[in-house]
Amino acid sequence: MTMARIPNALIDEIRQAVDIADVIGQDIQLRKSGHNLMGHCPFHQDDTPSFSVNEEKQFFYCFSCHRTGNVFGYLQQRHDLSFPEAVRQVAKFANIAVPVADDQATNRPASPNRPLYEFHTQTAELYHHLLVNTAAGQGALKYLLDRGMTRELIDQFQLGFAPAVADQEVLVNFAKEQGLEYDTLRSTGLFRLDQDGQLHDRFVDRVMYPIKNERGQVIAFSGRLLQAKGNEQAPKYLNSPETPIFNKRFVLFNLDEAKKAARQTGQLTLMEGFMDVISAYGAGLKTGIASMGTSFTSEQIQIIQRLTSQLVICYDGDSAGQNAIRRALQLLRSTAPDLSLQVVQMPAGLDPDEYVQANGGAAFVRYYEQHQVDPVAFELAYLRQGLNLNNQSELLSYLEAALQVIAQLQQPMAQGVYLNQLASEFNLDLGTLQAQLQQIKPVVTPPRTAPPQARTSPTASPVVTTPKIINRVERAEQLLLYWFLNYPEWRGHLLAQTNLVMPDTNYQTLYLAAQGYVVEHPQYQVADFMASLQAHPNLVQTLSQIEQLDVQMQVDDEMINDCLQVLLQESPLDEQIKQVQQALKEASATKDQMQIAQLTQQLVDLYQQQQQVKGRGE
Repeated sequence: MTMARIPNALIDEIRQAVDIADVIGQDIQLRKSGHNLMGHCPFHQDDTPSFSVNEEKQFFYCFSCHRTGNVFGYLQQRHDLSFPEAVRQVAKFANIAVPVADDQATNRPASPNRPLYEFHTQTAELYHHLLVNTAAGQGALKYLLDRGMTRELIDQFQLGFAPAVADQEVLVNFAKEQGLEYDTLRSTGLFRLDQDGQLHDRFVDRVMYPIKNERGQVIAFSGRLLQAKGNEQAPKYLNSPETPIFNKRFVLFNLDEAKKAARQTGQLTLMEGFMDVISAYGAGLKTGIASMGTSFTSEQIQIIQRLTSQLVICYDGDSAGQNAIRRALQLLRSTAPDLSLQVVQMPAGLDPDEYVQANGGAAFVRYYEQHQVDPVAFELAYLRQGLNLNNQSELLSYLEAALQVIAQLQQPMAQGVYLNQLASEFNLDLGTLQAQLQQIKPVVTPPRTAPPQARTSPTASPVVTTPKIINRVERAEQLLLYWFLNYPEWRGHLLAQTNLVMPDTNYQTLYLAAQGYVVEHPQYQVADFMASLQAHPNLVQTLSQIEQLDVQMQVDDEMINDCLQVLLQESPLDEQIKQVQQALKEASATKDQMQIAQLTQQLVDLYQQQQQVKGRGE
């Protein structure tokens, strides 16, 4: 297919519509480290995390192999894409339509599911409005407030209400106002069809929970029945059916928000219900996620494993919750053996939401932090449920089962800890337990294999791992460029230094490019400036190195003058003149009139300084 040219304004819109960490996070795990996110570099074998993502400035940089760029540059290098292909992939991620070739524009829509996303967004806004701003929603609003929800939480999760209005179809009428086609409405899953093919609201008299994908787009709903009386046959919870944009096996409630918190804490928390997640969020635990009212799936585990290396399971404290924890642990061990697991066992009969309501948010967070156990400790506690351990026969059965669990541990020290616990609790001989353990043949877990060598594109530059030594001159160049770009109040002062020429041609070229950029873009954005330097990878790399500098916030005249003095001392006038002459030659070849004028003025100033120096020497 021939691609139509993508307008620059649309490219800027697409780049600004996504978080680079979300895009890169699809490939590697990122964890908060200082001001940035860190992970293992996908471009080379990286035993120690050296890959940095700056969310504030929207660019990445590897301290080992020095790969760098904005979100488009990442996709180009990681997946061997052209620039237009990278832009289109980010646009798809952000659900932004991009132009296609004119001869195919009418037959090949760029985003066939866009109407579904848009209608779900509008529906969520409608239901939320009905809940918080209308008389029809007052009963549902009272129900939520009585359950401990605050208006902030209701707004944060965009909770809503689908009313039961006599002889009216609220969503059907709303859809008619939007003018959407019948087939589009059918495919949303928000309507049911009668025998005549007429559409009717699927959700009636229900508190509505919008379900969002990992990018925060509304893709489905779950509705909780408000009035059970008179609706005995109706399910308490009703979820959207699967649609072109919703497959429950791949969806985790609140993942769009939880993954942000996981970058700070390094873990996600798996819960059973939406209200558990929402109440925990209100209490300050923002890493909560939940499956879609169905069994935990291997597809969801793969998503979790991509985002974090640690998972805490916090299910209900009743027997059903304990059984669900055990099933989840078994699936996790077989699907993601490298995932670090912890379990929080809630008090019997309470789920996280009920605990928050009964004891308050702060008490829940303390309980959560203080009652985490590893899967073996959970399994041992699970095995003794309902047993009378004062009965010798039941005790022996329990010990045999417990040794089977302990035998699965790979570390002898961990085995020793649990054997000592059994020996102490039941007054048993430790040596006897150790001998019994040796007779059990554990199920061997496949050995962990080293991660595959990261694929690099055919045009990938060689990996460079030797750290570069920065001398005082280059440090001065870097600082002056950093201040020029990031401190607009000092630009005039620096531009007034007619003798400011960077000894290194790379830094001088970048400085001239920066001058041109800030004229057209008073609001400096790293990712945007990088995009303008796309044709010069060496300048992009230099810019990334500069933006990684750890500099103090306050800048004064003395600091700037010190750097200027370093450059003046270390860069003889003759060398500066040669560099400006070469830069002027290049600018003339490209007919860059603004750059030509600036360089010409710099050259005149340098000649004058040269004459003054000669005059003092005569």
